[in-house]
Amino acid sequence: MYIKDLAPIVLFVYNRPLHTEQTINALLKNELVSQSDLIIYSDGAKNESDSENVNLVRSYIQTITGFNSVNIVERKTNFGLGNNIIDGVTSVVNEYGSVIVLEDDLLTSPYFLKFMNEALKKYTSIPNVISIHSYIYPINKKLPETFFIKGADCLGWGTWKNKWMLFEPDGSKLLNYIEEKGLSDEFDFNKAYPYTQMLKDQIAGKNSSWAVRWYASAFIDNMLTLYPGRSLVYHNGNDGSGTNFGTSTVLDVKLAATPIKVNNIKTEETVAARKLIERYLKHHNATCIRVLYRKLKHLFLTVIEK
Repeated sequence: MYIKDLAPIVLFVYNRPLHTEQTINALLKNELVSQSDLIIYSDGAKNESDSENVNLVRSYIQTITGFNSVNIVERKTNFGLGNNIIDGVTSVVNEYGSVIVLEDDLLTSPYFLKFMNEALKKYTSIPNVISIHSYIYPINKKLPETFFIKGADCLGWGTWKNKWMLFEPDGSKLLNYIEEKGLSDEFDFNKAYPYTQMLKDQIAGKNSSWAVRWYASAFIDNMLTLYPGRSLVYHNGNDGSGTNFGTSTVLDVKLAATPIKVNNIKTEETVAARKLIERYLKHHNATCIRVLYRKLKHLFLTVIEK
């Protein structure tokens, strides 16, 4: 195992060739791209109807250039997004020591890689920082240049080997701890978003969300995630193309047009920023719950929501 100067980028793709190409094109506008290694995990088709688009994605990713290196892992069977991400992140972070994680419906600012690598380098030895995140809600208030929130997140993020080891895949263990300690309200952002219910649904097999388990693992260990005050990631998946997705603009943001400065700040939760996030989620309660739940759950079973 070794830690390179730049963290490898791990991209998870499935059956959306246009979205995948858009994600790559956005990354190619980053100044550090030619020095960055790209590792792509292409999940296998879960049914015959998905095979054509899975093959189109696989044909496209074979043509990608512009990175320091491009390595492709084609799954022979369908792992499902949750298992694909858990296995892929584990493999890469164990080899490289750190990792930057993207999915095929995320568009990045030209300053995404700069922020991620600077922050990963700065906080690599800070015990209570579990990850770096690049998306922030379109909050109509000025946020600090960077700030910390307790937990972890899933829309353009990065972590280190020793912190990823804290990931607990057993949702029952996580839920039991949260309920026994009376932490459900805090876990749910002061009742702004039903993460506890999502975790219960994961345990019941109604979703396969890795993200809610990642958040819960970080939350229980009182770990912090660094966020930018301006978003470096745009979620491009709310156009009806994704698994169990409808259309919505509730997560739409304007990408940062200038670099995010990774300044020295206290490694403690930024209470004012957390309250703004809580207010945003509560204000957009119904729409946020529907859109974010669909984003986080990655349901590959029977569609429950209509």
